[in-house]
Amino acid sequence: MGPLQALSLLLLASLANSAAPPPSSYRSTLTHIDSKLGFTKAQLMRRAVHRSRLRAATTLPGYSTTSSMSSTGPRLRSGQAEYLMELAIGTPPVPFVALADTGSDLTWTQCQPCKLCFPQDTPVYDPTTSSSFSPMPCSSATCLPIWSRNCTPSALCRYRYAYGDGAYSAGGLGTETLTFGSSTPGEAPAASAGGVAFGCGTDNGGDSYNSTGTVGLGRGSLSLVAQLGVGKFSYCLTDFFNTSLGSPVLFGSVAELATSGDAAVQSTPLLQSPQSPSRYYVSLEGISLGDTRLPIPNQTFALRADGTGGMIVDSGTIFTILVESAFRVVANHVAEVLGQPAVNATSLDNPCFPAPAGERQLPAMPDMVLHFAGGADMTLHRDNYMSFDGEDSSFCLNIAGATSTSTSVLGNFQQQNIHLLFDITVGQMSFVPTDCSKL
Repeated sequence: MGPLQALSLLLLASLANSAAPPPSSYRSTLTHIDSKLGFTKAQLMRRAVHRSRLRAATTLPGYSTTSSMSSTGPRLRSGQAEYLMELAIGTPPVPFVALADTGSDLTWTQCQPCKLCFPQDTPVYDPTTSSSFSPMPCSSATCLPIWSRNCTPSALCRYRYAYGDGAYSAGGLGTETLTFGSSTPGEAPAASAGGVAFGCGTDNGGDSYNSTGTVGLGRGSLSLVAQLGVGKFSYCLTDFFNTSLGSPVLFGSVAELATSGDAAVQSTPLLQSPQSPSRYYVSLEGISLGDTRLPIPNQTFALRADGTGGMIVDSGTIFTILVESAFRVVANHVAEVLGQPAVNATSLDNPCFPAPAGERQLPAMPDMVLHFAGGADMTLHRDNYMSFDGEDSSFCLNIAGATSTSTSVLGNFQQQNIHLLFDITVGQMSFVPTDCSKL
């Protein structure tokens, strides 16, 4: 083959690659923020209780969901997340270990030159060394929802994103290539998505939870789900106490649910709240414990026209949070099953019940069933709503109550080994029991 023929073949191959359609699916791994830190089971639970309350206090309507203007743009509010998502950013790619947040839309990472950056284990992303980075002008349609004050033809898009626990990120918006997956033999091959709008954070503060930024997985147009153009994503959370296990998060065609055994895929409509349009709301119509439908009025969890009420499905809240009236009913019926009142019966924290002397594991407990609109029933086995506290020798119900909000939350402890699919295009959440470690 002559040099001209070889060059022609290379040019044809290059043109074929440039014309190749973007991937139809992407896969990454979620790891718990407490993984590899060596905490005991009891320590994991205590940290979970604290962060569940913090998440609720900073994200639920009635606590803190408003936006306020700062000198650099909207000051938005969200809360910390619980799982880290492994990605790479730029060309050549550098590691991007991000907090995965289904309650927010903006994806951002720390950037050079850092005015203020929290410590991270990997090099801080430098946009000047990436051939795929492009800054975003403030006149861009993508920028307008983030910052539209004092915009001039030469100005770049600026953002400031603040979290209820005091963490924040500020900087400029741009577009970049994100890479999912791995080149390691035996693992899912890497797939890249170009032109993804993201925040290049040069001023960041607060607790990073071992991350370098955040991936927004909400329902808004700026979220990663929307920008990938795949219309759906799913995740499957492994055993909460086995922090060595990763949990798959899947986008596009690979996100579809597969049945196993006698379990069937069930679906319920996704609702949207005008107060929190980026969050995933569902209609919870009742709760059963064993064969008993609990006496909770039908409209207890209804999403109202003003955006109050409803139930949010959230990967960043650990324990399910129920409005107080429903929480009291659930806690009282668990107490009846166990045959004794909770030690903290008057508290809205997750109630704990003294274990009999010498008992070191949970007793047999009936399944708890969450009844969603459309006839979808989510079955929670004992280990999805109860745990044993070895330090205090007690049985704990990992569900909490709330008084200052009419909104409930389905937490990630209850989502263990349930594969959840969020179809943004159809407006539907589907789920099926799954051994998530085998996906």
